[in-house]
Amino acid sequence: MTKLLARFAEDIYWMARYVERAENLARILDVNETFARSSQGEQEWLPVVQLYADDARFLDKHKRATAAAVVDFYVLDRENPASIVSVIHAARENARALRHLISTEMWQQLNVLHRDLNDLRKRDVTLPKLSGICNRIKERCQTNIGVTEGTLYRDEAWCFYQIGKYVERADQTSRLLDMRYHRMKNREAGLAGGADVSEWNALLRSVAGYQAFRRAHPLNISVEHVAAFLVFDDNFPRSIAGSLQNVQDMFAELEDEHGLPPGRRAKSILKRLHTMLHPGTTAKVRRDIKVLHQFVDRVQLSLIDLGDEMGQTYFAHGT
Repeated sequence: MTKLLARFAEDIYWMARYVERAENLARILDVNETFARSSQGEQEWLPVVQLYADDARFLDKHKRATAAAVVDFYVLDRENPASIVSVIHAARENARALRHLISTEMWQQLNVLHRDLNDLRKRDVTLPKLSGICNRIKERCQTNIGVTEGTLYRDEAWCFYQIGKYVERADQTSRLLDMRYHRMKNREAGLAGGADVSEWNALLRSVAGYQAFRRAHPLNISVEHVAAFLVFDDNFPRSIAGSLQNVQDMFAELEDEHGLPPGRRAKSILKRLHTMLHPGTTAKVRRDIKVLHQFVDRVQLSLIDLGDEMGQTYFAHGT
């Protein structure tokens, strides 16, 4: 891969991650607004900050994790690189560098989303209006993904786009599961005995998985089944297993179709992830919350390692 092509590969990888991240964040804010309002009010907004490990950055600007502060921080704050406004701006800047590779429709649709977000003011994201704004952001991001899948040429750029999208999905789902662990760690060790089922219902909605889960488990919402569904059910496209299988398929396509092998250490990381998703792990994850935490922690660390290796192998980092 030439140095110029390496730059484009990295741009499209991160463009996909940023759009996926914005959609996930909009969904989490929307679901949390409903959950917080129906339970204990504003004190329930702190887990959103903890989910992204933004405690220090957030507390530098806000005294408490009130609803208004958290929503402003994650939707409008241009100084926060994790806000929706910031990640969509970053996605657009990456897309600008890719104008000769991506379709006109992709570029135009991303510009519409970017313009809509730039037009938002604090009065537009108050709690009574938050759900509508979040739904609009989700729809715009989903439209961007659909336009991309319908118009992007299936070459190396497509592989890097898919890898970015599914790495981000696996990361987001693992973070949400880990957040539930931290909320439950002082309760009983067993998932079924120590969890509030309504929290896991909210978790399913945070990953757009409620209806899919009901198809797989129509009778009731069992906490053990929810955990296993979000980790291992590769029929659900936002599960950890489903996302990582797509990542592995794209690496195989890069090697087999485009002559771009991932490198020895990246292959080792992919093998490690594949081993972690062995069906024998399912029972352990179901019955013990500590195992669930350890599992998602290993997934997150492996994804970080994989990103670092991609930088060395494909994106010409350190050269």
